[in-house]
Amino acid sequence: METLTIQAGAEAAGCRVDAWLAGQLPGQTRSAVQRLLEEGRISCAGKTLAKNYKLTGTETLAVSLPDPVAVDLRPEDIPLDVVYEDGDVIVVNKPKGLVVHPAPGHPDGTLVNALLHHCGDSLSGIGGEKRPGIVHRIDRDTSGLIIAAKNDFAHQKLAAQLQDHSLARTYECIVTGNLKEDGGTVNAPIGRHPSNRKKMAVVAGGRPAVTHWEVIARYPGFTHVRCKLETGRTHQIRVHMAYIGHPILGDTVYGAKKAVPGLQGQCLHAVGLRFIHPRSGEVVELSCPLPEEFRAQLAKLERRQ
Repeated sequence: METLTIQAGAEAAGCRVDAWLAGQLPGQTRSAVQRLLEEGRISCAGKTLAKNYKLTGTETLAVSLPDPVAVDLRPEDIPLDVVYEDGDVIVVNKPKGLVVHPAPGHPDGTLVNALLHHCGDSLSGIGGEKRPGIVHRIDRDTSGLIIAAKNDFAHQKLAAQLQDHSLARTYECIVTGNLKEDGGTVNAPIGRHPSNRKKMAVVAGGRPAVTHWEVIARYPGFTHVRCKLETGRTHQIRVHMAYIGHPILGDTVYGAKKAVPGLQGQCLHAVGLRFIHPRSGEVVELSCPLPEEFRAQLAKLERRQ
């Protein structure tokens, strides 16, 4: 059993402990955190907490994670574009269409299956039985850099960096319409859509979400944009860009309902990743090129000018 110590800061004041911890614990959903609370695995000053406990922003929480349960996760020989790898971490340039971890409808053929084949038993167990090594996620139809931990030590260090924003993720996308400014910040809370539980939305009472953006290039009716995440909510960039009236090209969930010819899903790519190496303490900064279909869309826009 692994016990984590998590400090609640002033930003957590007034938040329910189950909702707040779901954003701090890698690979744990709110319902999973609620189960931990019900099992008495989360405490403060020696007292177990109820799932509706409201944080004051001064607590030091002790979270006892159960040992990972063995499940039938099959290693699969799926080609990986490995950008960086050592004994603690592996960074992969994930292609579009590859689901990160097994889930209903996607029991195999995932990045986790590929990592199990590539890394063998060298993946952390903190992500849970279906998400070994997974520190953060990328949508199925978003491509780009994703980091996984090879041991629990590295996973804890990287998860802490996600929390304090020292693990930085940079994306590029093409959005519809012309942004008036050359850069800006979207600071709008994100939660489940009130009427469509498969979607996320900007909602009152949602979890804090901050996206910084800047224009790379402008085209008639479209803009090439760079986005930097300060937080990492589900579908954050897609939701925030749609919220300010500029949904991502090809995003049929938050934008136009028709697919774009030659484009699978949204035109969104995780182009950059910066983190502090969990063992050496050195800064590691990585990048990867835009995928072919992204470059093809930019070429089309260039020709229209």
